[in-house]
Amino acid sequence: MKRNAFIMHLHPGCAGEYKKRHDEIWPALKEELHRAGVRNYSIYLDAPSNTLFAYQELTDDASDNELPGKDVVKKWWRMMKDIMDANPDESPVADPLREVFHLD
Repeated sequence: MKRNAFIMHLHPGCAGEYKKRHDEIWPALKEELHRAGVRNYSIYLDAPSNTLFAYQELTDDASDNELPGKDVVKKWWRMMKDIMDANPDESPVADPLREVFHLD
């Protein structure tokens, strides 16, 4: 199992809407993430800075690098771009974090 962590940034005042949209995440998106090998996916919010911290575990044979090409992923990004920092392709700006410690 591989571990992956990254940060993203919400627009001010959008935390409630971000949570609402994730509470109502589409089953097709969940299925696509699972099919790609994404497991144990959590997102945390640091409210004072509007920073989102995401953590996910990936199966050893994960194909998560194919997710950006999936229609349901693109549709989700399009829906989310109004409440968070996004790239020109509508994907969220996600800054990878380097693991410096791990304890099982």
